[in-house]
Amino acid sequence: MDSRKVVIVGTGQVGASFAFALMMSGAATHILLTDKNKDLAEGHRMDLNHGLLFVPPVTIDTEETADYNTCDVAVVTAGANQAPGQSRMDLVHQNTRIFKSLIPEVIDRFSPGILLIVTNPVDILTYVALRLSGYDRHRVMGSGTLLDSARFRSLLSDHCRIDPRNIHAHIIGEHGDSEVPVWSQTNIAGMALKSFCAGCDQRFGDNDRAKIVDRVKQAAYRIIRKKGATYYAVSLALVRIIESIFRDENSVLTVSSLIDDYYGINDVCLSMPTIINRSGASKWLPVELNDAETDSLRRSADKLAKTLNELAL
Repeated sequence: MDSRKVVIVGTGQVGASFAFALMMSGAATHILLTDKNKDLAEGHRMDLNHGLLFVPPVTIDTEETADYNTCDVAVVTAGANQAPGQSRMDLVHQNTRIFKSLIPEVIDRFSPGILLIVTNPVDILTYVALRLSGYDRHRVMGSGTLLDSARFRSLLSDHCRIDPRNIHAHIIGEHGDSEVPVWSQTNIAGMALKSFCAGCDQRFGDNDRAKIVDRVKQAAYRIIRKKGATYYAVSLALVRIIESIFRDENSVLTVSSLIDDYYGINDVCLSMPTIINRSGASKWLPVELNDAETDSLRRSADKLAKTLNELAL
């Protein structure tokens, strides 16, 4: 019998939006909502269940209505939220304390096959979850720069007037201010960006590139200032990860996982193009970087490593 169970740990704005998007997608057969605020989780369960007539078959429960001893994927969105003016890294100590009690509890109660971390700072907390869970590296991943890469492609799409699905471009490294756009490997329908631009009437100089990168980095801060939080687009990114897992797609997505022996980078979780399938983050793919991109990625990794050392895990 086909059974694709997802437990969503934390039903705040991100968790609830993801539950809705996942229900609509048909990717999961069972969704369990869990939150320290049981009324909130139950309210979302009731509301979502009232829409089951209009979506592919799915069972939506809370701990009050079902007991999941095992699940395929536990998606962790619980933690303190990023406030206006805060960076993602400002949350690190508070959310690490939360994870030290939360992750062992999730492992004990749900025995998830795969842990997908969404809570910020996602790279640090993916590493924390990996160490606390005792899982193999491929079974713990973070949402990483998948959304950043989508924003990058969307902005390139607007500028180049090309469908973003025909643009291949990655943001790697930290999901945060030190993230790295890989311009050297960006291509449009298999054409190197430089070659595409040579035959295009759209101006695209260094200043244009800098503006696009700045808009990618500032996107979350701008949204948070305007409406308090980001949750719709990241929810769709999470659905994409879940689909790739359950369909065993071997899709390449920029998620955060443990990186070793790459341009001198070791023992940190950061985002690289990664093969996602039923086993999880099956394999990260080394990208050939130019010197400037290599230096930027090393600085991004050093920033994460310094924070991890301060946590004394």
